[in-house]
Amino acid sequence: MIKDLSQIEAFLRQVLIEQQPLLRIRKNETEVLEACGTKEAMQGKQKVDGFYFASIMPKPKDVRFYFFPLYTHVDRFELSPDLQKMLKGKTCFHIKHLNEDLKTEIRSMIKTGVKIFQEQDLC
Repeated sequence: MIKDLSQIEAFLRQVLIEQQPLLRIRKNETEVLEACGTKEAMQGKQKVDGFYFASIMPKPKDVRFYFFPLYTHVDRFELSPDLQKMLKGKTCFHIKHLNEDLKTEIRSMIKTGVKIFQEQDLC
């Protein structure tokens, strides 16, 4: 089990970065990594250079993982009880630990999100 927050953050960053070129990394800074689609799209009433996909924000007690496809397509995701416990609100996971099952589930969840973006012609 991984409890080191820097290792958890590194894992999440790696999984999102691996999704390039289907996703574009819009911000890659110490305090945030943000991924979006690669095509211009309407996000609400505003045209954006890439529809928001996910972001990672390290905090002192956990790593926050915001995953927007879970909001737009909740019916396409079935979360394990362990991952469900980490979900605060509709799209924000507060991750304090990871095991191999959670890593596999998060990796699969991100790939499903990318597939949804491809279906919606957002990447």
